[in-house]
Amino acid sequence: MSKVLVGNYIRKFRFNNNEMTQQQLADKVGVTRQTIVALEKGNYSPSLELAFRIAHAFNLPLEEVFFYGDHAEEER
Repeated sequence: MSKVLVGNYIRKFRFNNNEMTQQQLADKVGVTRQTIVALEKGNYSPSLELAFRIAHAFNLPLEEVFFYGDHAEEER
């Protein structure tokens, strides 16, 4: 069984939101900047709660910010 990854478009949406910094997003969702860095690099999968908070920060549905499965491998 191959490893299934959760990917995201956080970096893209930060830049599309007035070039929001990693720190600004971290403050908005209640995590450290290092957590945002790890998420963007694909080194960390967020909890469901954090994923929803991030999507809400961009006023987007969860599935527009995060993706699951084979597509995640293609995005890396």
